[in-house]
Amino acid sequence: MRRSTQGLPHPEAVREGPAARSGRLAGVAMMCGSGLANQTGAATGALAFPAIGPAGVVAVRQWVAGLVLLAVGRPRLRAFTWRQWWPVLCLAMVFATMNLTLYTAIDRIGLGLAVTLEFLGPLAVALAASRRPVDLLCALVAGAAVVILTRPEPTTDYAGIAFGLVAAVCWASYILLNRLVGARLPGAEGSAAAAGVSALLYLPIGITVLAHHPPSLRVLGYAAVAGVLSSAVPFLADLLALRRVPARFFGIFMSVNPVLAALVGLVVLGQTLRGIEWLAVSAIVVANAVSILAAGRRPAPSSAGRGSTALPARARRQAPAADSVTPHGPQAGAPPARCDAR
Repeated sequence: MRRSTQGLPHPEAVREGPAARSGRLAGVAMMCGSGLANQTGAATGALAFPAIGPAGVVAVRQWVAGLVLLAVGRPRLRAFTWRQWWPVLCLAMVFATMNLTLYTAIDRIGLGLAVTLEFLGPLAVALAASRRPVDLLCALVAGAAVVILTRPEPTTDYAGIAFGLVAAVCWASYILLNRLVGARLPGAEGSAAAAGVSALLYLPIGITVLAHHPPSLRVLGYAAVAGVLSSAVPFLADLLALRRVPARFFGIFMSVNPVLAALVGLVVLGQTLRGIEWLAVSAIVVANAVSILAAGRRPAPSSAGRGSTALPARARRQAPAADSVTPHGPQAGAPPARCDAR
């Protein structure tokens, strides 16, 4: 008598459960490291602002990031197909625009309002990708806490507001494009190629700024450290993290950046936090913890998607395992797939 297996979970889904959980935890660790490196590098790069300004610091950052990531990723540029090149070029434009617009917004409207406006980008990604009430609630709580933590002040500098909104669009594009690049190119090749193109775009800007304001070795050192910590490390860590976590969760987790900035300011610069600010920090931490736990309780996907026809067991065994990359990027725990015929 043949025992029916109808209603039982697919064996592959059971086996992928622990791998998915470990991949998600690795992604969280990478995002924490990325955020901490980013904020530490930003604090270091700010020391060079009086000498070469935001544009000079961003230019040196992009050059250093390009050199580091090209050495690490070693992209085979001639082997890239157009399907791989176009998201890389778009990501390079985002790299080139994101930091400069944010620093310009900070210079015009202040840190609090600029950071709050920029966070609208990942918040929009999180809200657009939310499929359950708990996801929506976590994103809204994190967004409200960021507003409390950054304390934005009203302004009539509409140009500064526009720069902040452009930075928000860039951050949202960075999340989505980084995930797409990670799905279409192996290792760090895509991120390295994008950083290299972005560094080339900053050559005329950086040369002009440094020619008019010759920096000292100390100033160049501050900007170079910022390039490693605030550009190279986050670019690589975010690329690897987005292969392990969904864009929705990544968008919510970006609310940790103001928390890390506050903690770096507390430890490095001696800046203190008020009671309501500690409450906002706690709310962001709780919102992210709930999001992580809720993601871990999601049921494993069935072998047949919605609206598709389930395959017999024999057909499933014979089907090639070519679905390691979904339309939204690689599945958790799956190795990055090559999409070109190299």
